[in-house]
Amino acid sequence: MILKPDYNLKNIYEITPQMLLDMGIKAMFIDLDSTTMVSKSGVFTKETLEWFEQFKKDFYMAIVTNNKNPEYTKKAKQSIKFKIVEDAHKPWTKKIKTLIKQLFMKPKDVVIIGDRPLTDILVGKLCGTRTILVGSINENENKPTKFVRFLERLTIRNF
Repeated sequence: MILKPDYNLKNIYEITPQMLLDMGIKAMFIDLDSTTMVSKSGVFTKETLEWFEQFKKDFYMAIVTNNKNPEYTKKAKQSIKFKIVEDAHKPWTKKIKTLIKQLFMKPKDVVIIGDRPLTDILVGKLCGTRTILVGSINENENKPTKFVRFLERLTIRNF
């Protein structure tokens, strides 16, 4: 079941610090677009920034994104005080495994949180981390994107 997440939640706001503590998690690697901000906006909502605040005392946090536009990620960096790993090439594992090693952690200590089974969940499974699949933070996504998400979720039922 390589594409099946450990948890499948409506959005990031359903994740609590206690939930991660109960899982034995020490670090959270979180996707950017559609997971923590509206895709291509470059801006976190107040609600997301407050959500981040809940976790910063107990967990190492990093945004891990496939986005390779430095201007875009620079905008995101202005709002947060933790690492952003750009151009991560998910589902390739190199950048995730390197970050885990740099933190002197084991994969079981890490959770990867994202909205895409074929990138976020797959890289987490390949790296041996825990995974949480969440729905998009943007309830007003366009119809083609919603359809692709629907197809991805059908896929994870079978893999």
